Amino acid sequence: MIELSQEIISIIMLGGILAGVLTGYPLALAIGGVSFWVGMYLFGPAITFEVFYSRSYDMLNNYVLLAVPGFVLMGAVLEHSGAAEGVFEELYVWFAGLRGGLALATIILGTIVAATVGVIAASVTLLTLTALPSMIKRGYDRSLAAGAVCAGGSLGILIPPSIMLVIYGPMANLSVGKMLLGAVIPGLFLSLSYCTYILVRCFLNREIAPPVPAGEIRISFLVKTGRLAIAIGPLVALIMAVLGSIFFGVASPTEAAGTGALATILLAAGHRRLNIELLKKAASTTVKVSGMVLLIGMLASSFTGIFMRAGCDEVVANFILSMPGSKWGAFTIIMVICFALGFFIDWLGILFIMVPIITPIAETLGFDALWFAMMICINLQMSFMTPPFAYSIFYLRGAADPTLEVTTRHIIRGITPYVVLIVIALFVFILYPGLILWLPSKML
Repeated sequence: MIELSQEIISIIMLGGILAGVLTGYPLALAIGGVSFWVGMYLFGPAITFEVFYSRSYDMLNNYVLLAVPGFVLMGAVLEHSGAAEGVFEELYVWFAGLRGGLALATIILGTIVAATVGVIAASVTLLTLTALPSMIKRGYDRSLAAGAVCAGGSLGILIPPSIMLVIYGPMANLSVGKMLLGAVIPGLFLSLSYCTYILVRCFLNREIAPPVPAGEIRISFLVKTGRLAIAIGPLVALIMAVLGSIFFGVASPTEAAGTGALATILLAAGHRRLNIELLKKAASTTVKVSGMVLLIGMLASSFTGIFMRAGCDEVVANFILSMPGSKWGAFTIIMVICFALGFFIDWLGILFIMVPIITPIAETLGFDALWFAMMICINLQMSFMTPPFAYSIFYLRGAADPTLEVTTRHIIRGITPYVVLIVIALFVFILYPGLILWLPSKML
């Protein structure tokens, strides 16, 4: 047997996953196949099977991950409940008279929906069906409209309850409750940044987002306020039921997910949308997404076990720690690697592979674990908007009516400014880490 250095093994394992994904293999198969055959070559069947068994068992035996199906079910039911459509109609009344008002309403709706769904597929699809036709019909630039839908929908992976945060917490030995609360201010900050960008751009270029004529909507301020409160009230109650119970220590994230799923079903019943067909679709989505998460998690955890047993984590750590610029040079290379991987690999793969490797490095560098975790999660949000594996683009293209004539080129042009805004936000959170750490510090 040819002796391989740790450096060569690292290149083979990481490069093998990338090659597998780029040649069309599913991520789970690429991760599992590479780790299995490398393990068999290096350690033989006994150790390889022991690593796969123990790692898979520990992953499936993690109580906190029971929150994933609950949050996915919330999003799947809400997508068909009719609640979001009612909120957009009232936001339309409030903002339609502004230049870019409908794009603004799209971001606001995306922020609200993000706080109730936890999965990006539901939020992007919902915004595509609800907001995109209205903007195109009103003469909005297609790039602006598509960008607002993708950016607003992508907030669903950051603003709690996000399954990314639920998965990240146990992997880094962090409280999921603190992870969820730590994402609140960054999520709202990004939402505000998106809204500011839309207003500024529409002010500078008045042709891309014409306002609705003043005479078309004539509703008094009190009536508008009352209607918006009625539409948004149930969703706010749902958000408080989930996040409020975690913040005040009433429920664990897993219990809050179950409560939220039940509340969403009741919300659908209140909008007279609850039926067997809705429950079948929601259950099917929940099983598929949860199964995908757990399968990738099991195989990625096994990959990490083989990777570390071969000593490859030391190779990666030495490479990162040798970067010039002290700890900030190392931090920069970690962020660049995660960003670059987002072009080719699903966020789940990045999370399951990278977090066990980079978390000890962050501790060695002296970074606050919660702050570092949130910076990685904010970074990974860009993976949903950076081609070729930009899931927000896929979801929008799949859900959009072909008659709207929104092309992939329109979408890419539209989302590019939002990627820049996320990078700017990362610098802001480096300068002001308290924006991330303040709310979790108040958790009861």
